[in-house]
Amino acid sequence: MSVYSSAASSATVCGGSSSCGGSSAPLPVLGRDVLVPLVTGGEVTYAALDYAASAPALQRVWDDVAAYAPYYGSVHRGAGYLSQLSTELFEQSRATVADFLGCREGDQVVFTRSTTDSLNLLAAVLPRGTRVFVFETEHHASLLPWRDAEVTYLSAPRTPAEAVASLERALEESEQGPRLVCVTGASNVTGELWPVRELTETAHRHGARIVLDAAQLAPHHPVSLAELGVDWVAFSGHKLYAPFGSGVLAGRSDWLVDAEPYLAGGGASRKVSRREDGGVDVEWHTSAARHEAGSPNVIGAYSIASACRALAEAGFDSLVEREQALVARVRAGLAEVPQVRVLSLFGDDAPRVGVISFVVEGWNSSHFAAALSAEYGIGVRDGLFCAHPLVRTLLGGTPDEPGECGAPEAEPGERSLNAIRVSFGAGTPDEHVERFVAAVRELVGEGAKWEYRTEDGRCVPAR
Repeated sequence: MSVYSSAASSATVCGGSSSCGGSSAPLPVLGRDVLVPLVTGGEVTYAALDYAASAPALQRVWDDVAAYAPYYGSVHRGAGYLSQLSTELFEQSRATVADFLGCREGDQVVFTRSTTDSLNLLAAVLPRGTRVFVFETEHHASLLPWRDAEVTYLSAPRTPAEAVASLERALEESEQGPRLVCVTGASNVTGELWPVRELTETAHRHGARIVLDAAQLAPHHPVSLAELGVDWVAFSGHKLYAPFGSGVLAGRSDWLVDAEPYLAGGGASRKVSRREDGGVDVEWHTSAARHEAGSPNVIGAYSIASACRALAEAGFDSLVEREQALVARVRAGLAEVPQVRVLSLFGDDAPRVGVISFVVEGWNSSHFAAALSAEYGIGVRDGLFCAHPLVRTLLGGTPDEPGECGAPEAEPGERSLNAIRVSFGAGTPDEHVERFVAAVRELVGEGAKWEYRTEDGRCVPAR
């Protein structure tokens, strides 16, 4: 028997008493029964509607990790049984992720800490003189890593066709040489799907490569390197129903192999020897290990693989169908409140995942989010969502207008150039969405029941 099978035998067992999937029921997640206090008295089951920041871990993932924990051992370095088992588990997790992402022959799967870490890794291995093209609509994880490259920032498009045309013009006008396009698959602000296949075709037609930020796409839709044609894809475990601290960069190996390791140290080196002159010669690995120096996060890699298996086995078709029903319910409920304006780049008919941002006339966004939490037990996000230029543009400001993630120094009731974001996914119960829509309607119609004040830049209930 494989050493892998003994620790991973729980992978076929769904955690909790609920069904593993299907379009009619949410997947079991941690925290689904947590009670939180209300400032108005009593307790209520917490409605976690901030999936775009961090989705709750699947119960299945947690159970798989718990089953492996007693077998924990250092990978790639030990002759003992637990080290061998952990090594096989780690590498099998890599294969599971590769299968989940539809990797092609020759593609590498590198385990990182997050989407941000993955894109910084790619930025670190760019050939000298690479020009990067990125839309101002990107999350900061995609917008900011390219510090050693010459970057062309493209203005926010208002249609998918405009996005493709804008990239076409920029590539036509740029000099030849190594070029990289970075684009999101689904916006972390509007939830709208981007025309990834068309952008990929445009990039490749001009000899450029493309990396897909799939942090918001992978938890909601299938992502296949082979089908989309992208050169790399990056995503985070904590948005894919796995615990914090793990991520993936997957795709072409040539730039990864040709560059110096992202981190220098044990694991990345194949052979190290002293020279006669007293120096050191290093032969680096050419596999994914080249950029995984140090003791790897085996539990993080295994949790991502467990989440990939769970989503694949549940069936993306049924997950998408159910999520789209939730999206329609939230959008219809918000449309019934005239004071609410939903933010969008591509318009109401654009396909989107379960991420919706909005503002409420007469409300400071931090005040509204605080009231949802304190009076209804509903967790959402307010601020600029680490996409400052995009949110400023959507709210009628300017992309270069300064701002901070979180609430501004505005008092409750004062307008601010921030927004409120509600997000959900495979683990969201229907009741949470219904409670959110009802709470928005009640808050706008009747106002908050509690007094609030600004403390350290955030709106909080007054004691």
